[in-house]
Amino acid sequence: MWCNMEKIINIYKRNRIKFLIFLSIFGPATITAMADNDAAGVATYAIAGSRLGYPILFVLFWVTILLAITQEMGIRVSMVTRKGLGDLIREYHGVGVSILIFAALFVANMGVIVVNMAAFKTTASILNLPAIPLTIFVIILIFIFVIKGNYKLTQNIMLLASLFYLAYVFSAFKSNPDWGMAFKNLAWPQGIDFTAEYWRNYIIIGLGVLGTTITPWGQFFISSFGLDKKISSTKLKFSQIEAYWGAFMTDFFSFFMIVATAATLFVNKITLIDGAQASWAIEPFAGKLAATLFAVGIMNAGFMGVVIIGLTTTYAFSEFFGLTGSLDAPYNKSKIFYSVFISQILIAFLISLLPVIDLFKIVVAVQILNAMALPPIFYFLIKFTNNPEIMGRYINNKFQKWFATIGTLIILVASIFTTIYTVLTFK
Repeated sequence: MWCNMEKIINIYKRNRIKFLIFLSIFGPATITAMADNDAAGVATYAIAGSRLGYPILFVLFWVTILLAITQEMGIRVSMVTRKGLGDLIREYHGVGVSILIFAALFVANMGVIVVNMAAFKTTASILNLPAIPLTIFVIILIFIFVIKGNYKLTQNIMLLASLFYLAYVFSAFKSNPDWGMAFKNLAWPQGIDFTAEYWRNYIIIGLGVLGTTITPWGQFFISSFGLDKKISSTKLKFSQIEAYWGAFMTDFFSFFMIVATAATLFVNKITLIDGAQASWAIEPFAGKLAATLFAVGIMNAGFMGVVIIGLTTTYAFSEFFGLTGSLDAPYNKSKIFYSVFISQILIAFLISLLPVIDLFKIVVAVQILNAMALPPIFYFLIKFTNNPEIMGRYINNKFQKWFATIGTLIILVASIFTTIYTVLTFK
């Protein structure tokens, strides 16, 4: 009896230590994955659900697996080499390639930051608030907590902001969806009339879903943010577990975003045009509280997106061009780091003031561009994590290698199809 109690106590102590270690490294992978559900992501999932219904959940299922694999690769390569993805590209492929990759990343990131900035206008429209004062207020908050704060504060605020995604779970349940059909569509698209036009939209919007779930910036941010946290390589397995957990959680919430709009807008044949219309359209079917939470969720997601994606470009700039920068460094010791961050936010704010900039009108195009930028970035990520000279015994296993490679090829084919279709139908 006493012997069994002693064994139970020892097991408890071992697991308690492991759990505490996991909590000590927790953050980078979860924040990176959850930030995929920025305002641009929320808008993309809402459009996908409203135009395609439950069948788009099939794409979400496979994208979740690819996200988990690539995020794990990103955290693994940084912890083993103690270098970010940008550092490795510069070291192994030179400054010329680094400039090209950074330029593509900068353009893609600016597009997403602008879309996230437009989320504040969308929320203001839904809640009948003045758009410009609200946007300026949020920007000031961002500057204060990023520049005056530190790594730990930034991480904790981002984790706290992630809790607001529970609003979409509530909205989905209030929408009274067909849960059976939703879960069936995770396995295979079904339940609607699949016309040729529907399949064209499925590929194009599906590429947008992929581009908002697995982002170019995410591949750089997870390695850079992990390094900034100074996680020891001895805790690699805990960071790998967190990478898988983060991928599951981000698409757990994405699932409910799609279900909420599929059950209200798609089923009732309501075309989604803008954020205000999305909230108003949800209200008759799910109630005023669900619609309001939808609006607040968009603003929260925009806040996360602006901060995380802005930091991604800042980290990448430092890595690609051999500079130093950290959230734990004060402004006077890391002026270039913080200046790059501030410049992006101010430029995005000015662009977002243009009347043509609307969250729901430009978001899919931005996310498609994101998806098109993934293949070259995946090429470097897969190449580095397959190289035993770089990774030692921590190289990819066969499943990781081939799933990521096949996923990259599918993205490339879908990108080519979307480009050709866009060119041929452009008038």
